[in-house]
Amino acid sequence: MSRTTFVLCTLAVLGTGAAAAADLEGNAAPKAGDTDVVIELGAGGGVVPQYEGSKDYRFSPFPIVNLDYLSVPGLFSFGSIDPQRGGFSIGPSFGYVGKRDSGDYDELEGLRDVDTTYQAGVRLGYEWNYAEIYGAARYAFGGAEGIVGDLGASLVARPLQTLQVKAGPVATFASGEYMNDYFGVSPAESIGSGGRFDDYDPKSGFKTVGAAASARYEFRPAWFVNADASWNRFVGDAKDSPIVKAGDENQYTFGLGISKRFQLDLF
Repeated sequence: MSRTTFVLCTLAVLGTGAAAAADLEGNAAPKAGDTDVVIELGAGGGVVPQYEGSKDYRFSPFPIVNLDYLSVPGLFSFGSIDPQRGGFSIGPSFGYVGKRDSGDYDELEGLRDVDTTYQAGVRLGYEWNYAEIYGAARYAFGGAEGIVGDLGASLVARPLQTLQVKAGPVATFASGEYMNDYFGVSPAESIGSGGRFDDYDPKSGFKTVGAAASARYEFRPAWFVNADASWNRFVGDAKDSPIVKAGDENQYTFGLGISKRFQLDLF
């Protein structure tokens, strides 16, 4: 399953209800009694490392899916209809790591291949006027398995009514199974590499620490241009991996995408 197929399938499933939804036209917030769901859907592409710890980069598409508001009458509601008000938010979180074909990289000769890994989970956040905190946890499956996630905080600036900028620290973590799939070296691999890689069995824990920044501009009502960039540095068992030492312990990303916000009256 290619990354492009994964993105299109994700957007198709999540966009089924949104296809009949009314746009959030203008900056005026819709009435709470007329809205049960506010969701943002889109797609983009970015420059990411070719594999975990790589010193080389590739282009990769990605989905944009944000659930800003959900209300089930008589039961619960969370988030805010007005995107400027912040508050609690919850939504899906997706991740993707392309196939690591060791034969394509001289520095990985002798190591096993790792097929494409997909990640799916949930993201929680809380935003004030000038700051936010967030966290996400995802289940990884495919080439590597386990639990991965991230924790972060950002300062928030709105120099224009249509422009929002965020920046702050971020940390990622992973379970031992995932760490071993991407950063471990088995005895057989050590022999296959001609002794260039020592046996290595990493444990669960924090994987990287760094900083992330994003900007979004509403170029027309309910339509957004989204840009983001990050720098992450491996820490702990990931940093000590022979695979990272053969690549680069500093990892950079940059992404650009377009999204649209919809409102739905379901009940």
